[in-house]
Amino acid sequence: MPPTVVITGASAGIGRATARLYGRRGANVVLVARGEGGLNNAADEVAALGGRPLVQVADVADPAQVEAAADAAEKEFGPVDVWINCAFASVFAPFDEIGPEEFARTTETTYLGFVNGTRSALKRMLPRDRGTIVQVGSALGERSIPLQSAYCGAKHAINGFTSSVRVELLHRGSNVHITVAQMPAVNTPQFDWVRSRLARHPMPVPPIYQPEVAARGVAHAADHPRRKQYYVGASTLATLWANRLAPALLDRYLARTGFGSQGTDSVPPTGLDNLFEPVDRAPEDDQGAHGAFDDTAHARSWQEILVRHPAATALGASAAVLGAVRGVRHLTSPTP
Repeated sequence: MPPTVVITGASAGIGRATARLYGRRGANVVLVARGEGGLNNAADEVAALGGRPLVQVADVADPAQVEAAADAAEKEFGPVDVWINCAFASVFAPFDEIGPEEFARTTETTYLGFVNGTRSALKRMLPRDRGTIVQVGSALGERSIPLQSAYCGAKHAINGFTSSVRVELLHRGSNVHITVAQMPAVNTPQFDWVRSRLARHPMPVPPIYQPEVAARGVAHAADHPRRKQYYVGASTLATLWANRLAPALLDRYLARTGFGSQGTDSVPPTGLDNLFEPVDRAPEDDQGAHGAFDDTAHARSWQEILVRHPAATALGASAAVLGAVRGVRHLTSPTP
């Protein structure tokens, strides 16, 4: 039987690329988002790739709508095997320029949307004692940057919430698993849709990866959910280690570079943003999985490849250690 996979935020970006990946696997793919145009086009892609799609228009900030989507998924396909929380919203601005309703909306979507999805997934998975939940996290959930206080706060909250749930599942001896795939900067349409008060077009902090890199990381986490979290992209790993080793130094570095690195040389986009309402209401408004940074985004990540092939990673690491030992011995051996 093909697996049934629920993906929130499936109309664009990482969620859209992940839906395509599971479509290639022949899965039953339940596509959840607010943007009906993007969802319908995503469903066409999943079907063309060999999967079976089900569109569910829902706002993940509303637990009743998430629960209705979960009911529809199981009515159509049977038990949900994998639930992927990916939907988010954000505001690009200094904290003192973000209104209370904007901060609340970002939190309700980006954090509580994950809580709502996790609740609906566990409601069905726990009685069956099987299933996997993947939270699409971010390096910004451990290392915050300026101009994204609402988003960073929500991603930090996801990490704390998920850790608590994971321990509760361990206490029960449950065969339901929950893990986090921590993402780097990704080339998604969000940077054309995000509410922004920057003087320039917002952009992810380089290096930027294509959403297919992120999707492969999400699927790998779902396939191997026993680990607490997975890091996607070398920049994610580098950011987290820098924060652990020299957080004060990184604070000063980001205070100097973190503002300029989040804007292009072009003017900001005009028109509606997707904080409170979807932008991709009609099929012609759909931008797909990719954003505006195809020219600079990386389609591959060596770190992702190493994570997906641990045996090769161990062999390579052993060879590197052996080479280093030999090099040290050569340098320290007496000259004949």
